[in-house]
Amino acid sequence: MQERAEKLKGDIRTLFGTCNDISARMNLVDSIQHLGIVHLFHEQIEDALMSIQESEFRSSSLYEVALRFRLLREHGFWVPPDAFNKFKGDDGRFRNEIANDPKGLLSLYNAAHLLIHGEPELEEAISFARQHLKLMSQDNVLNPPLSCQVRRALTLPLPRTFKRVETICYMLEYQLEEGNIPILLDLARLDFNLLQHIHLKELKEISEWWKDLYGYMGLSYIRDRIIEGYTWSYMMFYEEGFAFTRIFVAKLIALVTVMDDTYDAHATIEESHQLNTTIQRWDKSAISILPDYLKKYYSKLLINFKEFEDQVTDNQKYMVACTKKEFQKQSTYYLQEAECSNQKYKPGFKDQMVLSTKSSAVQLLCVAAMVGWGGTMTTEAFEWVASGNAAVIACAKIGRFMNDIAAFKRGKNKGDIVSSVECYMNENGVTSEVAFAKINAVVEDEWRSTNQTRLEHRTLLPMVQPIVNFTVSMVLFYDDRKDAYTFGTLLREIVESLFVKPIPI
Repeated sequence: MQERAEKLKGDIRTLFGTCNDISARMNLVDSIQHLGIVHLFHEQIEDALMSIQESEFRSSSLYEVALRFRLLREHGFWVPPDAFNKFKGDDGRFRNEIANDPKGLLSLYNAAHLLIHGEPELEEAISFARQHLKLMSQDNVLNPPLSCQVRRALTLPLPRTFKRVETICYMLEYQLEEGNIPILLDLARLDFNLLQHIHLKELKEISEWWKDLYGYMGLSYIRDRIIEGYTWSYMMFYEEGFAFTRIFVAKLIALVTVMDDTYDAHATIEESHQLNTTIQRWDKSAISILPDYLKKYYSKLLINFKEFEDQVTDNQKYMVACTKKEFQKQSTYYLQEAECSNQKYKPGFKDQMVLSTKSSAVQLLCVAAMVGWGGTMTTEAFEWVASGNAAVIACAKIGRFMNDIAAFKRGKNKGDIVSSVECYMNENGVTSEVAFAKINAVVEDEWRSTNQTRLEHRTLLPMVQPIVNFTVSMVLFYDDRKDAYTFGTLLREIVESLFVKPIPI
């Protein structure tokens, strides 16, 4: 399989060299992205995108104009929203004739979801395309694979879809696409299965680590969610070269979940203060402060961080130290939530939003996700991530708000702080549905911030992309008002498709 994959990679690199037409080049890049093999052709794709951006482009095809817009914005190149003006009439509205172009409408719909703040024309594009795609879907006038792609996009537009799950769907559809390139599909299938083999080895390693830790700590109240934690880490980066980082982040998720569940579901307020005190001191001697049932967890926490530090190069020890500081901050945020819950304090919507964004653990995990990159991670790039930039904040807000809606729907657990839904309802005297609408509007605004970060920090795009992936993963875990991390069976089918079932070759 590896030998065959290497041969196909060479053939596709040659294909890039002979692909001189802009339309063909765009479709090649899009197919490679959609099939999940973009990580094999970074250099070729960057060259192709530079060429696409710099070349004169006068296409009258809605599909092609929207495809160019999406590809360039996804990779941090600025394209103005007036790119779609040629499809509008004198009244500034989209012309009715494009309503009969389903492929073009789908391309427009997906592209427009890369809008940033202050682009009402793209909001209009989304509304126009959605309206007509819905009608086509309801009337069953579309044929596969377009009918399937439209149905998925109406549920979740392509820029907000977890790419590996979409890849599994698309591999079944690509051979039905007009102008498909068979060697792309052959490589996509081989590469997926080769990576799946690596991921299974990692799952074995981290499962054994967790089984030992879980049994040693003996904390019956904590969530046993190591597979879900690894899946979350995998969603940030699935490539072979990120094995250490993937394991590191997955372990961090497990360790912070234990702390979260302790503050939320078990510890008294006095024990919560004791736990936070010991974590701030970060020293073996502080263990005597803790109640007996937390001593094993604290001991293992220190040991694991020492092991993390020992596994990285000298110039990355600083990054592990920063991760430790973020872990300590996380403990403080959890304590603040525990105090609010203990005092039955109901903060205002804005105050609750600030605290819950901090307590989401997104900042901690984004910092941890930069560890283990080797020479590609500069101090400047790491500091940008560690500073809590707009993309990290947007990720935290999107995840927290979607989780709050899911939690409200299922009912509160012991120790849960008042959610943003309840705060907005109490503050404004409105129903839950009105609160959902307000929160969803905030979420939509944060997606614009995420998109804007790619355009403003193109030179840092390799660091931005895992944060974007993390943001997208929030949808997979919390969409449809569910909590697939707490209730892991909701992810079972996806976990099996990613890690257990190979793609037929």
